Formats: sequence, C-alpha cells, structure tokens
Amino acid sequence: MGTVAPNSNDLSSTDKENGVVQSPEELDAGALFVLKSRGSWLHCGYHLTTSIVGPVIFSFPFALALLGWVPGVLITALQGLVTFYSYNLLSLVLDHHAQLGKRQRRFRDMARDILGPRWGKYFVGPLQFAICYGAVIGCILLGGQSLKFIYLLYNPSGKMQLYQFIIIFGAVPLFLAQIPSFHSLRHINLASLLLCLAYSACVTAGSIHIGNSRNAPNKDYSIQGSEENRILGAINGISIIATTYGCGIIPEIQATIAPPVKGKMFKGLCICFAVIVSTYISVSISGYWAFGNQSQPTILSNFMGEKRPLLPTWFLLVTNIFTLMQLVTITVIYLQPTNELFEKWFANPKMDQFSARNVMPRLVFRSLSVIIASTLAAILPFFGDIMALFGAFGVIPLDFILPMVFYNLTFKPSKRGLVFWGNTLIAVASSALVAIGAVASVRQIVLDAKTYSLFANM
Repeated sequence: MGTVAPNSNDLSSTDKENGVVQSPEELDAGALFVLKSRGSWLHCGYHLTTSIVGPVIFSFPFALALLGWVPGVLITALQGLVTFYSYNLLSLVLDHHAQLGKRQRRFRDMARDILGPRWGKYFVGPLQFAICYGAVIGCILLGGQSLKFIYLLYNPSGKMQLYQFIIIFGAVPLFLAQIPSFHSLRHINLASLLLCLAYSACVTAGSIHIGNSRNAPNKDYSIQGSEENRILGAINGISIIATTYGCGIIPEIQATIAPPVKGKMFKGLCICFAVIVSTYISVSISGYWAFGNQSQPTILSNFMGEKRPLLPTWFLLVTNIFTLMQLVTITVIYLQPTNELFEKWFANPKMDQFSARNVMPRLVFRSLSVIIASTLAAILPFFGDIMALFGAFGVIPLDFILPMVFYNLTFKPSKRGLVFWGNTLIAVASSALVAIGAVASVRQIVLDAKTYSLFANM
C-alpha cells in the first residue's frame, strides 16, 4: 500500500499567519478518503448529535425508576457535565497536536502518540472497533424491532418473524454505507438531529397526555424490591445513564473539521449538548412522572399498555417512523471507523478515490460489513444485553478515562492544582463505574439467559 504527499488543504493561510507550520505528513487512504477535513463547526455539531443522541434515551425513565427522583436527576445532570468536560478536554488535546503540526485523526493515533504504539495498536484501536461495530449491530437489531412494532400495530396477528424485519432494515444502511466520506454525511446527520428532536417531542407529549388522562397509571415513585435488588438496580441505572452519553468517535469527528481547527469542536459540542439537554431532560422527567416505578426499559412499552395502546395508533406510528429513520443515520455514522480501516487496508491513496481500483474494494468490503452485522443481529436478538457489557468495558474507558489521561500527559498540569486531581478523580470514578457496570450487565445476562435462543422472535 502506497502513501501520498500531504494534503495542501490541511494548511490554511490562517495557520501560516499564526506561525503554525504543518510538517510534511503522509496520509493513508483511510485518513485521505474517509476522514476528509472539509467540515465546519456546524457540521461537527450534527455529527456529534447523531453519535450521542439516539433511541437509547427511551430508557431514561427506567433509569430514574431504579434511582428515584433526586438521585436520578442529579446523576443525569452530573454525568452530562462530566461528558461535556471530557469531550472538551479531548478536543483541546487534538487542537494542541494539530498546532504542533501533528494532526491526530483517529483515537488510535492519539493513543499511539501519547501512550505509545502498542496502546494504539492492541488496546484503543481494537476496543473502539468492537464498540462501534457492536453499535452497528445493535442499531440494526433495534431497527428490525421498530419495523416489527409498526407491523404489529396494523396486523396484531401477523406471522412475520423478527429476523425478516432485520433483513429489511439492513438493506437501507447497505446502500448508505457506500457514501464515500464522513463529511459527506453532514446533511444526513442534520436530518438526524431534527429527527431526535421530533421523536423526543412525541414521547414527551405522549407521556404528559397519558399522565393527565383518566386512565393514567398510579404514580408511585418508591423504589421497590429487596435491599440487594435496590442496590443492584441503582448500579444498573447509573450504568444506563453513563453509557447513554457515550460516543467513542470524538477524534474521527474532529478530523472532519477544516483547518484551522482551534475552537471549532467546542462550538459543535455546544450544539450537541443543547440537543442533549432538551431531549434527555424532557423524556426522562415526563416519562418517569407519568409511569413512576412502572417505567419499562423502553418508554414505548409503557405506551402500549397492558390491554390496549394508551395513545392513538397514528401517534405511535409517527413516533416509530421518526425513530426508525434516525436509527439508519446512527448505523451509518458508526460504520465510519470500519470504513476508514477498510480504506486504509485495501485502497490505494495514490489513485483517485473514485477510480475502479478503489471503488470495487470499497463496495465489496463495506457491503460485507453491513451484511455480517445484519446476520449477527438476526442470529443474536439478545445482543442488547451483550452490548451493555461491552459498553461498560469500552464506552466508559474511551470517553471518560482516556481523555483525562491524555490531557494530564499532554499538558502536564500541576499536581498541586485542581485540574490534575479533578481529572484523576474522574478517571478513578469512571474506572469504578466500569466494574459496577460490568456487574450489572452480567447480572442482566444471567436473568435473561432463559429467554435466549438463536433467531428468537423477540
């Protein structure tokens, strides 16, 4: 595999005026073709929102039911602040290296340059790949379940199986996976931002309507169960909230920004967290207020009621269509690390991106990655439980431990200062969260094991 001369677009006139000199940099095909640096801070905000905000927010009322009003709201707010701080630290480290002429475009590049080559090659790289590809499988599974939900709304006695809906859903990302670069997704991810606002508004309105209706469920906010179950439930609730803020591809998103990059990621984060505040708070509080400790792992299950739906069929249909459409965009954005790796391995950076030599392997390997993910989603419909365990071991280290370590090693803040010890405290607390999240995930797998079967129609 060959290399190319540095991309002239990566050095702007502003950089030269500020005295920043871009040293010659050879880009592999993955960085050159998939991680093109052409986006604005607005585009960055769209990418960030799509990678973080998704239908997992439907689990927030359930998390609050495991924790109670005050602890649940406080942990949600605290985790949001820590996440914003962590992602901003990661951005500052990336800005710093870019100004020094060594722009890091991937998480594994950061680990290689800051921690050493083996950390990038054997720990961070494989960990990120597993988490992102696991997210692709999980999204395809959720997409199939959402299609099945819509199908059963209009045909309650229908005979189609879940795996059939997974195959149907998988056909859409199979097509969109061929979009050449991360930057090319900017318009799709803007639509994703609008879709998450739309279905969050629907869920909030539905919860308020049900909570004020004559058939409203009894509002009991006590935490039920034995002391042991309450403790394990609280651990599970904290783990759900923490992983809901996860991203795992911050460096790859920042790599799409056109130079100079300084300060642009912060603006993108502000857009993203404006959406997070409006959606997370509205869905969690309205859902928990309406259903209390009867909140299900997904609020949509509460909407269906015990005997009949508590909301009009058309309303449930619209909500699920919005959800379904956004799941497609999330699937595609988490395919980007896989796409980048395939381009690096099989494309020739010395030839045009759209030459037959590069298009054919791109078409084959990107299609194979979606087909394999769809197959695994169909075979393992209980993959959500497995992904929760992976999330504890992957999302938290990537998003809440490594940023603190990277910042402390790069900027070397005083060990007598608040920044150093604050970062260390967050890293240690996050490490503890990895352990307790793993415990909660394993417990859930044990509880659900009796329902596991290949190709189950869940």
